[in-house]
Amino acid sequence: MKILVTGAVGFIGFHLTLALLNRDDEVIGIDNLNDYYSPALKQLRLDEIIKNPKSANFQFIKADISDNSFMEKLFEENQFDAVVHLAAQAGVRYSLENPEAYISSNLVGFANILECCRKFDIQHFLFASSSSVYGMNSKQPFSVGDYTDSPVSLYAATKKSNELMAFSYSHLYKIPCTGLRFFTVYGPYGRPDMAYFKFAEAINAGNPIDVYNNGIMKRDFTYIDDIIAGLLNIISVLPKDKKHQNSNAKAPFKVFNIGNNNPINLIDFIETIGSALGKKVKKNMLPMQAGDVPETYADIDDLYNEINFKPQTCIENGILKFVNWYKIYKTTNSVKIK
Repeated sequence: MKILVTGAVGFIGFHLTLALLNRDDEVIGIDNLNDYYSPALKQLRLDEIIKNPKSANFQFIKADISDNSFMEKLFEENQFDAVVHLAAQAGVRYSLENPEAYISSNLVGFANILECCRKFDIQHFLFASSSSVYGMNSKQPFSVGDYTDSPVSLYAATKKSNELMAFSYSHLYKIPCTGLRFFTVYGPYGRPDMAYFKFAEAINAGNPIDVYNNGIMKRDFTYIDDIIAGLLNIISVLPKDKKHQNSNAKAPFKVFNIGNNNPINLIDFIETIGSALGKKVKKNMLPMQAGDVPETYADIDDLYNEINFKPQTCIENGILKFVNWYKIYKTTNSVKIK
């Protein structure tokens, strides 16, 4: 298959690109290499892709998905079998500081990708959504049919908007679309702005960790290898053209949760990182931050029924793999966190 991966040197995009190359797909990856977090880490990921024995099947293009004319030219010059759209302005808390970045990338950029999929008859469009669309829902675990119309951050609002935009294009133009609501992905080469990376930084330096909501939080931490296994399998599964949720509107459209289905107490997660680093954890207990949610917990029954998806990595093994990478990374690279 010839696959376009947007956000190809982001955390998930990097791991997916390597996995696609290893199964002999042809990959064109685009990324704008912005400085939301260290461009050096993104370059490191790109260097690792280029080192791959099958990198002859990879082409990297530095580009911004909000540039519509460029995106149209890219699609016109290539006959993609599938598009995996992972490029987005990430981060719940950063959306409070720089909302414009989310509008440009997550809405304008997303619309550009949809238009290109329409014009150039893409066989399957897969896109990243987020567990944040569930907002402050108290029902656990989160199921894809649950209420998602009260996002508590702009980031979450853009991800919900992506789902609605994709559905409308799928209905109108019969574009097979699959959305994936990721649940707190972690692992080697991860984003420095993510909580687990910041925890490792603070523990390693002997500094106290800011723990929000006084530690009364749970997350469905999902190891990167499990995420990639799910993505690889779902690419070839086209959603059926059928009616959706109390509506007569038909579309070849599907949304899945992709998570660990096993929420972990935040305090336990932090202590696991400390144990892997061999250091004592100091905690600075704080109230809940605006835009955050107390718990995420994925109901993954739909994805299991579709592709037999079942996460294989326990938190102890996943954290150990991350920490082993982190130690090497710290000896050769500096980390800039925003």
